[in-house]
Amino acid sequence: MGENFKLIANNKKAYFDYFIEEKYEAGIALHGTEVKSLRMGKCSLKESFLKIEKGEVFIYNMHISPYEKGNIFNKDPLRVKKLLMHKYEINKIAGKIVQKGYTLVPLQIYFKGSLVKLEIGLARGKKLYDKREDIAKKDQRREAEKDFKVKNLY
Repeated sequence: MGENFKLIANNKKAYFDYFIEEKYEAGIALHGTEVKSLRMGKCSLKESFLKIEKGEVFIYNMHISPYEKGNIFNKDPLRVKKLLMHKYEINKIAGKIVQKGYTLVPLQIYFKGSLVKLEIGLARGKKLYDKREDIAKKDQRREAEKDFKVKNLY
């Protein structure tokens, strides 16, 4: 990725439920105690989703745990957060979302230097048979690794 990259949270479910067509990097408008909580790794992207409203991108249900020493300065853990992106990127994404089957999903949140960044993906939903294929591939890979491990023990 680059220098000073530190992963905070990853959304593995997004890769299982969607085909990721394109990836974008966006900043997040946060308050001080939220950043301190993120530095301690207290974040979850599991139930989060993105919406474009009035030419701006917002993330909903991203849980950032309250900072223990933040007392009155702590914000609501599930508050709606604005993403910082260029207008042309937002317009490009909005044009593709209008097409049938496309959606925006958060993929991972990380520090890039001292800045908090969110990687979002333009995604197309998988059908049930696509998910079954992924599960079968994962099982085959697991079996191959197990066989390889057993052979190397003797």
